[in-house]
Amino acid sequence: MIWNLIIYLFAGINRETMHTTPPPAKKLTKEARELQIAIVKQMLSLATSGFGLVAALAWNEMIKEMVATYIKPYLPQGSGVISLFVYATIVTTLAVAVTLNLSKIARHLEENPEKK
Repeated sequence: MIWNLIIYLFAGINRETMHTTPPPAKKLTKEARELQIAIVKQMLSLATSGFGLVAALAWNEMIKEMVATYIKPYLPQGSGVISLFVYATIVTTLAVAVTLNLSKIARHLEENPEKK
């Protein structure tokens, strides 16, 4: 119901004509339809960013635990700087690898669009 209200408000339809189902796409003006698409794209972007942050935090904790469990015992006492360096190196390597692979995928998709 809330989503319908948002769509109707942005589509320029007053509350008195609001129904529980959205109007057919044909009745919306081109500008209203573009606004709906822009809102959905923005919501998708925000949701993706939010889940990306949660995933990054999960990886952060996993890498910290891995360094503490498998690397710190082999270093001398008080070697916090070395373990932080190892941690930063692992995170940087992962970030670069993921960014490069996503860039390759994006470039491939741009160069080879699907034929309709």
